[in-house]
Parts: sequence; C-alpha cells; structure tokens
Amino acid sequence: MSENATSDTKLRQFAVFGHPVAHSLSPRIHQTFARQQGLLIEYRAIDVAPAALPAALDAFATAGGMGANITLPHKEAAFALCAARSDRAARSGSVNTLTRVNGRWHGDNTDGAGLVRDLTERQRFDLRGRRTLLLGAGGAARGVAPALLDAGIDELVIVNRSPERADALADVLGDPQHAHSRYWKDLGTIGEFDLLINATSAGRAGGRLDLSFALIAPRALAVDLNYGEIAVPFLAWAESGGCKKRSDGLGMLVEQAAESFAIWTGKRPSTEAIFDELSQQAQTLHTAD
Repeated sequence: MSENATSDTKLRQFAVFGHPVAHSLSPRIHQTFARQQGLLIEYRAIDVAPAALPAALDAFATAGGMGANITLPHKEAAFALCAARSDRAARSGSVNTLTRVNGRWHGDNTDGAGLVRDLTERQRFDLRGRRTLLLGAGGAARGVAPALLDAGIDELVIVNRSPERADALADVLGDPQHAHSRYWKDLGTIGEFDLLINATSAGRAGGRLDLSFALIAPRALAVDLNYGEIAVPFLAWAESGGCKKRSDGLGMLVEQAAESFAIWTGKRPSTEAIFDELSQQAQTLHTAD
C-alpha cells in the first residue's frame, strides 16, 4: 500500500474478456494497482468465444461485476453492446473498458491514451509533426489512431491487408487532411516515416510482415502494440533496417490499465514499479491483452 492510500474493504469485481486470454497480465497489473491504493478487488481473466460475449458480460454483471477490460478479438463487438460511449470510444469505433452504470454498460477506450502517455512521458518521444505509419485496422489500431491525431502527428497513413478495413478506419476518423489509407502493395513506394506502429496480429500466428526498410526514417521509432515474443518479428525487422529506437506494447498495456483503473475507482495509480517489474520478465511474456 502506498503512503497516501487508505484501506477500503469493499470488494470490487473486475475482469478482462478475450479469446484467448489465459496469459493476460491485466489481473496482475490491476491487483498491483489495488494494493497500492488500499482497495480490495477481484480481477479475473475470462476466456469467451465471440458469439458468447453478450451472454458472458450479462452473467458477469449479474454476479456483481463493476467493470471490465476488453481485449482481442472483442473490442469492436463490445462497442456495439454499450448503452453509452465516451467521445474517444465513439471516434475509434471500439472499446477496451466497460463500466456498469445503472444496469447498463458504458464504454471507453483507453488504448490511445495509454500509448501516448508511454511514448511521450516514458520514452520522451515528441509526437508533434511526425509522419506515422499504422499497420493494421482492427480493434488495436482503432483504439490508438484518434489519440495519435490529438497528440499532433502530422500524417497518419493506415495500411491493412484488407484495404476496406483501412478505408473504414480512415473514414471513421473523419480527418482526411491528416489521416488516410493506402494499399499494402504500395508500402515500398510511400516514403519514410518517423513513427512506425504495428497493430496487426501477424506475430500471434507466427506470421511475418514483408516490409521495406525504405519505410524507416532516420531517428525513427518503431512500436509493436504486442509485447513479449509476439513483438519480436516486427522489432527485429526494424533493428535490421537500422531503426535504433524500438519499443513493444508493454508500456502501453500498463498505462491503459492505469487509465481504466482510474475510471473505475477515481484513483490514478503509479505505473513505474509494475512496468519495471514486468520489463525484467519481458522475454517470458505472452501477449494476451
């Protein structure tokens, strides 16, 4: 418990819903936050297939669930189940944080805030004016894109193997001057980028991204929103291309969790201790958030 925390014996129930989700670090992170703030919580990882998500969330709420995190592959489906959504969730078309309010789910998305906080505060990377490449257009990409634009990047180029999904994300962002989509086949000819973000799930299936080193600008930062072994292929590609600044998604995971925790409890936890603890075990971590 931190020096300023006071003990609260009311049990609060939270969970993370995903498929698969067994390796999720969210229970560990949130329990750490709770101890720091003197709160008593139960936080579980619940594996649920996409078709069963509505019933699983209903059962969780009936059992007293107060809030939930949502991870792959449910972020867009959970968006549709919300009675109310924050502005940042509405802009992204996906949610990663649910709060039970008057018998209904209210949705938010803390991914983008978590990424921006990690990049700007922990890594001291100034996002203003950056030309940014976003690989992927699923729930993870949708969660971070609005926050990147709000942080002042100059251009967001969205590329996805299914181009219609990239087009849909660019459309929902509603900022054609700064955010637009391009075809995957054009990646070798669209110039270099100051910030390269992998939001695809290619590493989860053991796949590789066939990318040109011409994408990497001098002093660029390469970020994989996954962490652990799944982030290795993209970050190894970036290193081979001469990119000296590279980061996985562990910092974003911790920061978005802190944002969710603050929404649920009204208390903003410190993140450095748990980030340092997890970073020391990075080689053995499995992405599940």
